Order: sequence, then C-alpha cells, then structure tokens
Amino acid sequence: MIAFPPQTPFRQSPAGPPGGLPPPGRFAHLHPDDGACLMEGAALLAGDRFTDSPAGTHPALAALARVVNDSVGDATRHALWPLAAELADARPAAQAYAPRLVGTVVDEARVLRPASRRLARRGRACRRRVERLAHVPAGGLPGRAADLLWWRGPGRRHLEHALRVLCAAPDADQRLARLLREAVAEARDGVDRGGRAPAAEERCNR
Repeated sequence: MIAFPPQTPFRQSPAGPPGGLPPPGRFAHLHPDDGACLMEGAALLAGDRFTDSPAGTHPALAALARVVNDSVGDATRHALWPLAAELADARPAAQAYAPRLVGTVVDEARVLRPASRRLARRGRACRRRVERLAHVPAGGLPGRAADLLWWRGPGRRHLEHALRVLCAAPDADQRLARLLREAVAEARDGVDRGGRAPAAEERCNR
C-alpha cells in the first residue's frame, strides 16, 4: 500500500485521542482522509505506511485490536482511540506472547460459555504452548518460523472463535474494551522490559 505522510504532526493529547489523527471508523480505509481504524492510527503514529498491520504491533495483538475496533459502538471506539499511541510500539519478542494473549481471550470467552468443550480444548492448547515456550529465548529463524506457522494456523482460529463468542455478549463493548486495554498494557510491559522483536521479523505481520 502507499504511504501517506501526515500533513500535521501527530501528538498525544493528555485529554483525548492523539492529535492530528483521522477520525476513528470501522474497518480498513484506503486513505487517511476517509478516516482510520485503530491499527491504521497506530501505523500513522509509528511513521509506517498506511496499513492496519503496522510493523511495530504484534500480529496477534493487531488482530485483536482490529476486531474490537470493528465490533464496538462509536462511543467505545472513540474512547479506545488513545490506545493507538501505545499500539504503535507493542511487539514483545517473547515467543510465548502470542499463545498467552490468545489463551487470555479464550478464557474470557469461556466465562460466557463454560460448558464449551471446544473452548476448553483451545484454552488447554494455548497453555501447553505457553509452558513450552516460557523459557525459550527470543530470536532465531526456526523459532520465528514456528511462531508464524502457529499464529497463521491454530492460533488465529482459536482467537477468531473466542472473539465471535465475546462479540455476541450483551455487554460486548465493555468486555472487548477491557480486554484490549489489558492486552495493550501487557504488550507494552514486555517491550518496556527490553523484549523488543528483532527487525528481521517485523514485516511478518499477517
């Protein structure tokens, strides 16, 4: 996609969304003049091309943010807009990060459907993967390739199924907004501790 440099400097306002960003909207957009979803706002703040999969955001977190952005109402979407600044640099390098995030979303869905055997299986699968990867050092082509295969296969399916359950809840806006805020805080904590993904991995977003 084409990169569109901002016409005005982007800045984080203490009282609201990052200044200078396009108005928040659902789904992807062709140009900032048409608005931006939460991840497109993050891409602009990061100085990236205009995309909903910026290099500075972990692909699992970006997938969660896209669904939340597109599923909540306008008021909740506007309230979440300041998160764009944090999402712009939220890519922990720990290999256990993606299954931990997906497992958290699955566990949230199980609160709504405690009898679901599918959700129970998927939660166990995520926990097993987290346990296997918890002490694996970040980096290395084989590990990154395995992470990418897991994310593009079972990891994405687990996340999408759990999010469908959450989006159908009567209080979906509140649940999704809280889940995204907590996920962003965890990702930023991982980055702040020095767990930044290596540059060679950064374009494997989707």
